[in-house]
Amino acid sequence: MSQVLNGHADLASFYVRLQDARRRVLMLDYDGTLAPFRVRPEQATPYPGVSEMLETLATQEDTRVVVVTGRRARDVARLLELSGLIEIWGVHGWERLLPGKELSSQEPTAEIRLALAEAHTLADGLRQSGARIERKPASIAFHWRGLPDPAVERLRDQVQAAWRPFAESAMLEWLPFDGGVELRAPGANKGFAVSSVLSEVSEDSVAAYLGDDVTDEDAFRAIKGRGLSVLVRPEHRETEADVWIRPPDELLEFIGRWRREGKR
Repeated sequence: MSQVLNGHADLASFYVRLQDARRRVLMLDYDGTLAPFRVRPEQATPYPGVSEMLETLATQEDTRVVVVTGRRARDVARLLELSGLIEIWGVHGWERLLPGKELSSQEPTAEIRLALAEAHTLADGLRQSGARIERKPASIAFHWRGLPDPAVERLRDQVQAAWRPFAESAMLEWLPFDGGVELRAPGANKGFAVSSVLSEVSEDSVAAYLGDDVTDEDAFRAIKGRGLSVLVRPEHRETEADVWIRPPDELLEFIGRWRREGKR
């Protein structure tokens, strides 16, 4: 059962507004929200039923479906198999893939790219069996999901020591996430993507953002005053979200309710 975390949030009135809305915007994170975490990211396929439900929503003229992810946009498009129907913001807002359009992306400055290359070299020397480094256009992520706790603690300390100068200089942002840590160029995040989408729709649009990780907190803050923020996790954590639901059953229930209200 969904749990209201914010005393000002009213799910019943949200669904009433959803039913009466002329325009609806559903924004969702991918990993941990639409799909369970996997050690190998290419194996993180959506929960059963998710793609079909989103496909139905995307075909409703009054609903805009947007996925906001730290992954590359095209990677999520392949996993969801909905690239021609939904909008995807990748790499925390540095990429945007619109239905039927070419991928558009931004690049950080040459100075930032040099810093990321240096951070990659330092982290590469710390990598051990099972750990993985992921280089993206505006960030670098060190993954340790699936490793035993002692190895994770050791790697976390080593990576933090290696990357601390970049974060302390404010050149790059230190961003823990579920299963690793990321150094990210400032200037774009999931909140930026959410704000950009909301700026393109009318003020009376009914909107929601669903996410699980610390990286989604920027999006939860960005949607305040404009829509509902939903934490999607098996276990509760401290968050600025309005509502907490557990995947996959309560996630499917939420999307299904959105789909039913949109048909009325």
